[in-house]
Amino acid sequence: MKATDTPLAARSAGISLAGGLSTFADLFCGIGGFHYAARSLGLRCVFACEIDEAAARQYQANFGMVPAGDITQLAGGEIPEHDLLLAGFPCQPFSIIGKRDGLRDSRGTLIYEIVRILRDRRPRAFVLENVRQITTIDRGRTLEAVLSALGGAGYQCEWRILNALHFGLPQKRERAFFVGFRDPAPPGFQWPEGEDSYRPLTEILESDPHPRHFASERIRRRRREKHTAGAAPSIWHENKGGNISSHPFSCALRAGASYNYLLVDGERRLTPREQLRLQGFPEGFTVISSDSQIRKQTGNAVPVPMAAAVIREALRAVGSPSLRRVAA
Repeated sequence: MKATDTPLAARSAGISLAGGLSTFADLFCGIGGFHYAARSLGLRCVFACEIDEAAARQYQANFGMVPAGDITQLAGGEIPEHDLLLAGFPCQPFSIIGKRDGLRDSRGTLIYEIVRILRDRRPRAFVLENVRQITTIDRGRTLEAVLSALGGAGYQCEWRILNALHFGLPQKRERAFFVGFRDPAPPGFQWPEGEDSYRPLTEILESDPHPRHFASERIRRRRREKHTAGAAPSIWHENKGGNISSHPFSCALRAGASYNYLLVDGERRLTPREQLRLQGFPEGFTVISSDSQIRKQTGNAVPVPMAAAVIREALRAVGSPSLRRVAA
């Protein structure tokens, strides 16, 4: 996904950017999943923001842009005008592996920083991403509060749960996407349907991984004693209760999971490049972070092809008002 390829990518998607969306702001940008997705469709980044210093350095190494820091310290006027706001805002307050304090967690309230910027800069549209639990936590009251805040900023918003497995990636990663358009909203937004097929693990896994990625003999023996895989290659998953399963795809990469949460064929951890591939990052992505940092960064990232599919439909809606609107 080179910058010089993006106009062709937009044309091949059947999108006319004339009079539509051409620039984006990348909030809570991480290592750039949304950036790659938007750039592949011909959009240009005018602003990025990320408080994690290691992720920000990784972003700079790949995009030549230094992200701003703490979003709570940024005035709206410091953020350039943009057509599309993108944000994979912090998921820890809503995640199944966290305490799920939701909007009671200070990180959960960062959604209101997005609302503040929407009010200040008035982009034509936004695409947000978070864990699927944000739609069910606190008996749906968190979702109601989020939708109310986004609507109060002057945007019509829809949401849907999408799975990376349906967008070509061998990773079962279900995420909630929110798409909003400034009033009056175009009537033609449609959610991408995805497909039933995904890349086989043989296209993801490295043939000769470094020995440092292998689990200890004790861990490997314990896995073999508790589970026998039905196929190879497979990725073995151990849940919080100690139950082990294996699949021809990966369970969701997680930033805060145990070190041996996922093991290839019950033997070794995923390499940094494999983790990036599972999230759809291009082979040219430059890795400057440590293994542990990449594990955290990919676990927090948005899957590139899934994000691109949602952004593509937002572009089509703005440029093609005759398309049928699909309710959430």
